[in-house]
Amino acid sequence: MTDSDGLEHGPFRILALLALIGSCSSLVALVLVEVWQVIGRYALNDSPSWTEPVALLMLKFALMLGAAVGIRSEAHFRFLLLVEAANEVWRPRLEAIARIVCAFIGIILTIWSAIMAAETWGIKVAGAALPTGIYFIPFMLGGALICLFAIERFFLPATAPSTEQPHGH
Repeated sequence: MTDSDGLEHGPFRILALLALIGSCSSLVALVLVEVWQVIGRYALNDSPSWTEPVALLMLKFALMLGAAVGIRSEAHFRFLLLVEAANEVWRPRLEAIARIVCAFIGIILTIWSAIMAAETWGIKVAGAALPTGIYFIPFMLGGALICLFAIERFFLPATAPSTEQPHGH
């Protein structure tokens, strides 16, 4: 994220930084849980049952928070060739459509995962003292952030790939 794309000064920069820290922390926690799984299984000959459900939860947090940050920096799949090929009239319209689609997907993720979390909260996860509904929390949080960051992009300049040629060419 460079200063030229407005993201360093955007209204949700602290929220995006927290999401990035949360995503990275979830990956670190995932690795630590898996290390404990290996130690328990092979060194202690007593495989802990909670490691797989917790690792899965950490993976979901890492993915959804990372995806939201990717939406904010527009480092996501968005038919970039079509946008680049468009003329000056259509380019902003296509970028707006991509942002609307991202915001809509974020809203859907938030709503459906909230429903699923509520409906499965009373069911316990096999192998861990966790409610099944907790697996939908990363999707709720990530979906809300995706929507928020996509809306924020309407007010920030588009991230355009560099067209500069390396020196000497």
